[in-house]
Amino acid sequence: NEPISTKKGGTPVCRMDSYDGDGNYMHQEDDWDRDMLLDPAWEKQQRKTFTAWCNSHLRKAGTQIENIEEDFRDGLKLMLLLEVISGERLAKPERGKMRVHKISNVNKALNFIASKGVKLVCIGAEEIVDGNAKMTLGMIWTIILRFAIQDISVEETSAKEGLLLWCQRKTAPYKNVNIQNFHISWKDGLGFCALIHRHRPELIDYGKLRKDDPMTNLNTAFEVAEKYLDIPKMLDAEDIVGTARPDEKAIMTYVSSFYHAFSGAQKAETAANRICKVLAVNQENEQLMEDYEKLASDLLEWIRRTIPWLENRMPENTMQAMQQKLEDFRDYRRLHKPPKVQEKCQLEINFNTLQTKLRLSNRPAFMPSEGKMVSDINNAWGNLEGAEKGYEEWLLNEIRRLERLDHLAEKFRQKAAIHEAWTEGKEDLLQKRDYETASLSEIKALLKKHEAFESDLAAHQDRVEQIAAIAQELNELDYYDSPSVNARCQRICDQWDSLGALSQKRNEALQRTEKLLETIDQLYLEFAKRAAPFNNWMEGAMEDLQDTFIVHTIEEIQGLSTAHEQFKATLPEADKERMAILGIHNEIAKIVQTYHVNMAGTNPYTTINPQEINAKWDKVRQLVPQRDQALIEEHARQQNNERLRRQFATQANIIGPWIQNKMQEIGRISIEMHGTLEDQLTHLRQYEKSIVNYKPKIDQLEGDHQLIQEALIFDNKHTNYTMEHIRVGWEQLLTTIARTINEIENQILTRDAKGISQEQLNEFRASFNHFDRDHSGTLGAEEFKACLISLGFDIGNDAQGENEFSRIMSIVDPNRMGIVTFQAFIDFMSRETADTDTADQVMASFKVLAGDKNYILADELRRELPPDQAEYCIARMAPYTGPDGVPGALDYMSFSTALYGESDL
Repeated sequence: NEPISTKKGGTPVCRMDSYDGDGNYMHQEDDWDRDMLLDPAWEKQQRKTFTAWCNSHLRKAGTQIENIEEDFRDGLKLMLLLEVISGERLAKPERGKMRVHKISNVNKALNFIASKGVKLVCIGAEEIVDGNAKMTLGMIWTIILRFAIQDISVEETSAKEGLLLWCQRKTAPYKNVNIQNFHISWKDGLGFCALIHRHRPELIDYGKLRKDDPMTNLNTAFEVAEKYLDIPKMLDAEDIVGTARPDEKAIMTYVSSFYHAFSGAQKAETAANRICKVLAVNQENEQLMEDYEKLASDLLEWIRRTIPWLENRMPENTMQAMQQKLEDFRDYRRLHKPPKVQEKCQLEINFNTLQTKLRLSNRPAFMPSEGKMVSDINNAWGNLEGAEKGYEEWLLNEIRRLERLDHLAEKFRQKAAIHEAWTEGKEDLLQKRDYETASLSEIKALLKKHEAFESDLAAHQDRVEQIAAIAQELNELDYYDSPSVNARCQRICDQWDSLGALSQKRNEALQRTEKLLETIDQLYLEFAKRAAPFNNWMEGAMEDLQDTFIVHTIEEIQGLSTAHEQFKATLPEADKERMAILGIHNEIAKIVQTYHVNMAGTNPYTTINPQEINAKWDKVRQLVPQRDQALIEEHARQQNNERLRRQFATQANIIGPWIQNKMQEIGRISIEMHGTLEDQLTHLRQYEKSIVNYKPKIDQLEGDHQLIQEALIFDNKHTNYTMEHIRVGWEQLLTTIARTINEIENQILTRDAKGISQEQLNEFRASFNHFDRDHSGTLGAEEFKACLISLGFDIGNDAQGENEFSRIMSIVDPNRMGIVTFQAFIDFMSRETADTDTADQVMASFKVLAGDKNYILADELRRELPPDQAEYCIARMAPYTGPDGVPGALDYMSFSTALYGESDL
């Protein structure tokens, strides 16, 4: 070590170095600068302060000094001073008056100082003996640093920094006091007054002090300290006020006397800090519990209100009303449910974080109110999703049903109108008694006409059965206008039965007169027989061509188109039949004209005439191209539907496997992560961001799905993925990555709270992964036991080992699931390797605040603790019932036990 270092300008600097208790080399708080002592004001302050400090100790031995550089020259009082402040005996001093005796005594003192870990550089016995004021003051400052300042320790800081931090902590509540150093921060005197008032408030009325009156403030502080605190007056107020920058060493020496005077109060403050720390943890945990209860209650209440709406199966009578229900359901899926999914995820994260904090602070696990456990919320959520799925299926089925009902109702009306038009007047015709006055030929004609009518009647039997079948299907499908349909169908059936009975009755009447009727016009009969089925065929063709149709696939519309083409292929044959029937009518006209037959000009066997056949034929030819156009348009619509199916399937077949791959990747990441927890957390958050960035593709798929639903497309053969599959997978993916991040955050909390190193965590992770053979993220009982043995736990196969393992399993697997998660493993290893506050430590801290009493008073709590934590304790402490109690005494022992869950709080 070089004894002299050089500062700016070449000024020599003497330095005092020291060693701590472990032998480690340290520089003293300040270098001793020879030039600094050249300032007369500072030298005067140091002389006065150091002299007063020395006398405060020497008077315990019944002596004192007057001149600091003269009175220490022979070394006798210097050795006495060291014996008083150290409590140790030095070597026997030399009593001679010679210079060599004085040097010997001073060397004994300097050697004693060096034995306490202080390395004196540039200070020799000769300079002290010669009365060198600078060296003498430097030596005394070294002694002050070593015996009055070096051992000060406040919140892991020591010596000068520790003393400064102590001053800042004690004066923080006082206005106009801002301690930043040991010179100008003390000029106004308020810092000294604040220190006294903080520990002895009855000695100073701090409210009457003024910042602009430093003389009064300083004198007040110095006088009170000398009179009541046994701190000698080391400086005069004029020394500090009259100097632009008071001497730092003088101020530090003076302030250190205050520190040692109040060192007893420091223990109480330390105890109060411990209690504040414990109470702060308790208050924070209680707030987290209240937040969980409220969030769980709100979420369960929302689920309770939503499920009845989803379980409401009251059908609507119209497609428009059901479409509105479907739109309301989409709004629920798009707007109302996503925030609740986030709340549910956040609730689980908050619950896990709370349980981790409770474990880290040795508190019992949080048990939510009945019905508000995470499992209860998951069950309620499962019921919600079950109701949601059922509601959607019901909506789609109802829309299909209403669509089918509308189609059947229109078909019923068409067929009923055609049949009613055909039956109009038929009952009157059958009830006519014209055969009674008719000629034989007319009777024959009436008989043939009736035969044609019965043929027509039989042909209409199929239509009546179709009408009844459609009415029955409408009833089975709960058609809202079923009463009117049933009434109309009943009228048609009753009329049909009546026609059958009347037809049978007229036939019997004609049969009775058949023998009287011989002349029959065969051509009229043939016309009637051929015209009736052809007319019925044309009516059926018109009905089919005008019939509405509903299809869902390209194949179905192609089938209709094929059937229509087949129908069009029969038109030439039908036209030949029409021409043949018209030929019969032309032949009749020719015979009548040729033989002047007295006929009324109408066919007596049928009401069908050539004009009607031609009109209906023209109608059929007109409906054919209309049917062509309708089929073309429907084919285009089905092509568009197919395009929508393929568009959705293309995206779903990409997104579905992507979600599955990401779920597998997250499982691998949670097992194979390396690096520090912060690196893992950063990696996971980046991974989460990449997943969230995929959300626009999910939204795009939702849009494609909406287009499919609006187009009333109910199946898709191009993909096995439904929108429900994608939604559930996406929500599970977001929840899984959030849970994985939360596990890492809890591990960080565990590491920081328990003081576990990254290497230990890596070792724990490596051991856990080694025995997690199936990469499930959990260990079975036997795997966990093998893992513990590999980490050095003494768990044998004897009864004692089995009992110890059962105790450990009850900690890591309280629900007896037979598995151990990595978080439970980390919590257990943290408790095994770290130290935490205990109920006994908190109880001991309260006993310090209570002055070793078995109870504590409310005023003592308010004086030593912050207001909110003091009131927290007062509200929860039970009255003290011991025999040595006084009115208002509080029982802090049971309160300390309750903080750690060993009794009720």
